[in-house]
Amino acid sequence: MTQAFPEMKKKLGFGAMRLPMKDGKIDTDQVSQMADLFIESGFNYFDTAHGYHDGLSELTLKQCLTSRHSREEYLLTDKLSEEYFKKESDIRPFFEQQLKACGVDYFDFYLMHAQSRNNYGQYQRCRAYETALELKKEGKIRHLGISFHDTAEILEQILTDHPEVEIVQIQFNYLDYDDHAIQSGRLLEVCEKYGKPVLVMEPVKGGSLVRLPDEAKKVYDELGPMSYASYAIRYAAGFDRVAMVLSGMSSLEQMRDNISYMKDFQPLSEAEHQAVEKVKTIFSGLNLVPCTSCHYCIEENHCPKGILIPDIFACLNAKKMFNDWNQRVYYRNVLTQGHGKASECLKCGKCEKVCPQHLEIRKLLTQAAETFE
Repeated sequence: MTQAFPEMKKKLGFGAMRLPMKDGKIDTDQVSQMADLFIESGFNYFDTAHGYHDGLSELTLKQCLTSRHSREEYLLTDKLSEEYFKKESDIRPFFEQQLKACGVDYFDFYLMHAQSRNNYGQYQRCRAYETALELKKEGKIRHLGISFHDTAEILEQILTDHPEVEIVQIQFNYLDYDDHAIQSGRLLEVCEKYGKPVLVMEPVKGGSLVRLPDEAKKVYDELGPMSYASYAIRYAAGFDRVAMVLSGMSSLEQMRDNISYMKDFQPLSEAEHQAVEKVKTIFSGLNLVPCTSCHYCIEENHCPKGILIPDIFACLNAKKMFNDWNQRVYYRNVLTQGHGKASECLKCGKCEKVCPQHLEIRKLLTQAAETFE
C-alpha cells in the first residue's frame, strides 16, 4: 500500500501513555531528551490522550515537545474520550482545552477514543463524529480517525456509518493476531476491506513481549543480539496496511533501541517469522493473563476498593512464567499495602466495562486471591 499519509516520515510513533517516571512524577528532562532524539533521528509522530498519566501527558508534551520544536517538525495525535463529554455541547470546549494543554493550534490526527459497542451509542447521540468534521473544516483537525477495542463486526458497523473516518488505530501484535477476544487479524482484514490505513497500539502487548519466559528468550537469542521488542515491533510494521506502529517508550534506552531497527526499517526475515511462531506456541502453553497494564480499570475510581489490578495480574503472570516464590512476598508487602487485596473485590464489574482486553477481571482476581492469599 502506498503511504496514505506522506507526512508520516517513519513507521514508528512515540506513544505518550507510559512516559518515564522519577520520584513519582513524569521525568520531563528525560522526555525532552527523548523528543529531541526522536525528531533528530527522522521520526515525527507523537500520540497522546487527555486521560494518560492522569491528565498530565498532554501538558508534558507541551513542555517537552511543542514549546521546543517548530510545528512542522512533528505530527500530534489526540483523542476524544467518552468520560469527558455527556452532551454535544461539551465536545468543542473540551477539544479547545486539549489544544491549549498541548500548546498547538490544530491536531494532525484526532481520534474517537476506544470505540466499542459499549460507548459508540454515546458518540452517536452526541454527534461526536459530526462535531469533529466541523473542526476539521475549520482547520483544527487535519485527519479524523478512531481507536478501537471490540470485534470485527462492530468495526464494520462504525466504518459503514462513518466513511469519513480516515484511519483506524487497533491493538495489534503477534500474540493477539488470532486471539478470539482481541481479533487483531480480523480487524486488519476489515480495515483492508474498507481501505483504511492502520495505526498499531500495543505492539509489545504492554511489555509482555519483552518480559519473555526463558524458553522464548532462547528462541530469539539464537538469532543474534536483537532486542526482544524488535521482533514484536517489526512484526507489526511489516504489514502493508499498517501506516504507523506506536511504542509507549518509558526511557531513553528504549527509544534508542527502537530507533536502531526502525530508522531504516526492514521487515522480519523468514527465519525471524519462524522464531515468532515458536514463541507464540510457548506463550499459548502458559495460560497467562493477557493484561497490557493500560490501567483503565483503576483510573477514574473504577475500582472502589483501590485494588492494583494490573500489578496483581503482572505478579500472577510472573509466578506462572518463572515459578518465582518472591511474587507472593511482593503481593503481600507491596501490592496490598494501602490498597485492596484481590479477595476484597466487590464483584461490581466496573473494571470489566472499561477493559480493552475484555478480561473477566472478577474471576481472575479470585484466581489471584487463591494463589497469593
